Amino acid sequence: MRNATSLAEKGPTPAANPFRRSEFLLEIRSEEIPAKMQARAAEQLRERLIAMVEDMGFAEDVSPEQVRSYVTPRRLVGVIQDLPQRQADQEKSRKGPKVGAPEKALAGFMKAAGLNSIDEAVIEETPKGQVYMAYWTEEGRGTAELLSEKIPEIITAFDWPKSMRWGNGALRWVRPLQGILALFDGEALSGRLDLASLDGQPDRVFSFGKSTVGHRFMAPDDIEVTDFAGYRADLEKAHVEIDPHVRQARIKREAEALCAAEGLKLKPDEGLLREVAGLVEWPVVLMGSIDHAYMDLPPEVLVTAMRAHQKYFATEQAYGGANLTLASRFCFVANLAAPDGGKAIVAGNERVLSARLADAQFFWDQDRKTRLSDRVPALANMVFHAKLGTLADKVARIERLAVQLARHIPGADLDQVRSAASLAKADLTSGMVGEF
Repeated sequence: MRNATSLAEKGPTPAANPFRRSEFLLEIRSEEIPAKMQARAAEQLRERLIAMVEDMGFAEDVSPEQVRSYVTPRRLVGVIQDLPQRQADQEKSRKGPKVGAPEKALAGFMKAAGLNSIDEAVIEETPKGQVYMAYWTEEGRGTAELLSEKIPEIITAFDWPKSMRWGNGALRWVRPLQGILALFDGEALSGRLDLASLDGQPDRVFSFGKSTVGHRFMAPDDIEVTDFAGYRADLEKAHVEIDPHVRQARIKREAEALCAAEGLKLKPDEGLLREVAGLVEWPVVLMGSIDHAYMDLPPEVLVTAMRAHQKYFATEQAYGGANLTLASRFCFVANLAAPDGGKAIVAGNERVLSARLADAQFFWDQDRKTRLSDRVPALANMVFHAKLGTLADKVARIERLAVQLARHIPGADLDQVRSAASLAKADLTSGMVGEF
C-alpha cells in the first residue's frame, strides 16, 4: 500500500503546460448567406469558438481577444491564435468509503476510480475516521483530436433565424454547404461532417480540407492554405475580402470619391452600407444616372425606390446655399470588376431603376387624381386588428383623442384638428403606399 501520509501532505501535482502554441483556422463555405443574417452569424461563431476553448480547458491559455470571426456572403471564418498542442495532464482524486466498509461499497469505489485492487488506494485520516482515497494522472488529449470532434458539434448546433434542409439531408443550415476548411498547426484536421438523411442513412460527407476557393466569377480555382495570414492574402489576390468592416470602408470611400468627382455628396445611410457589404465579396462601386423625367417625383419616392428595391445609394447636391437636394445620380455596388469598367453594368442598372420609377410615376399620377378626403371611406375595408376593428375605427378613435387633447391647448382650431386626424391614415389606400 502506498504511503498515505506523504501523499496527503504532498497533495495534487500542479498542472503544467509546456506545449507549443499553434493556430486554428476554420472556414465554412456555403451558398449565399442573407446579408441581414451575417453579422449575428459571425458573432455566434466567435461565441461558440470561445465556449469550445473553455470546454477544452484552454481558458487560461487563450483570451477571448485571440478568437476572431469574419463573414462574407459565401463563407464564415473563425481563427484562434496560440492554441496549445494538447491538454496538460491533470492530477485527479476520488474519495472512497471508510476503512472497514462492506465489500459492495469497496467494489463500487474501485470501479469508479479504475482500481484493480483496494491496495492501490491510500488511507487518509479525516475527522470522521480513516477513508480510502484514489489518486491518478489523467493524460491530456491532443488539441487536433479535440477540434475534430468539436467542429461538427458547432456546425450542427448553429442557430439561424431561418434555415433549410436540402436534398435528403437532416442538417438545417441557412443555405447548402459547399465545403469545410479546418487547419491546426498548418495541417488539415482528420475529421469530417457526416450529414445523415431524414431516414438515418448516410446522405453526404464533408471531409475537413486545407483548400478554399476565391471569387465565384473572377477566381473560382482552389487555393491551398497553410495559415491565416496566407489565407487572407491569397483570398485578397483572388478578389475576396473576408472582413465586412473593410468592405464597408471600401464602399464608402469609393462612393464618396465618385461623388466628389461630380461635385456631389453621398447621402449618408449606414444601414444600407452594412447590408450592401453583405451582398458582395469584392465590392466595386459604380455610378449611374436617373432619368430627368422622374426627378419631379417626391424625394422620398426616389430614395425608397433606390434604397429598398435596388440597394442604391442616393446622392445630393448643394442648392440655394447650404441646403442639399437630391441629385440625379446614384451609386451602387457590383460584385466584380468588369472588363469594360462597368459600363454594361451601369446601363443595366439604369434601365432597372427607370422601370421602377416609371411604376412610381404611374402610381403618383393616378393617386393625385383622387382627393385625400375621398379616400377616407375606403379605410372601412381595411382591417387594423381582429379585436380592434378596421382602420376607419382606428381613425375615429384618433379623432376623438386629438379633439380632447386640443381642448387643453389655447387657440387650437378644433375643426382643423378633427380634419387632420380624419385624413391621417387616408394615404394607406393609395397605390403609391401600397407599392412603395
